Amino acid sequence: MSEQGGPPGTRARAAAGALFFDEAGRVMIVQPSYKTDREIPGGGVEPGETPYEACVREVGEELGIQPPIGRLLAVDWAPHPGIGDLILFVFDGGVLGADTVRRIVFADDELTGFGFHSVEDVDDLLNERLARRVRAAVTARERGEPAYLEHGRAVPG
Repeated sequence: MSEQGGPPGTRARAAAGALFFDEAGRVMIVQPSYKTDREIPGGGVEPGETPYEACVREVGEELGIQPPIGRLLAVDWAPHPGIGDLILFVFDGGVLGADTVRRIVFADDELTGFGFHSVEDVDDLLNERLARRVRAAVTARERGEPAYLEHGRAVPG
């Protein structure tokens, strides 16, 4: 057993993404080229990289833009049966003006499309856990304080 109480060598994987909004307050949802489920922009944290750095890098790679990434909105402990333990960080990407949206290009071919959608529509667009995470991050943004989540649900609830 490790000092943390788990099996030796057990490590959680981390990923980071950003919530971007358009001028109407709708959230950006992207379509990856490699799967059917929609996502928010972002991806895995690489060795030696912080979650914030990963978010900035992934946004640049996926969308071809470098907008300022703001504060942490949510951290979600979301183990996945097929993948293992995951810690997911969601940062505030802020509002993207029309000029910035026009400059979006799928630089690394990981995405095939994007759109802005009302928060009320995320349940129909995203898998259940990601939809909960997005709604919680939007609420955290409105409240001005980050949220700690487990499986997309605020803890303590």
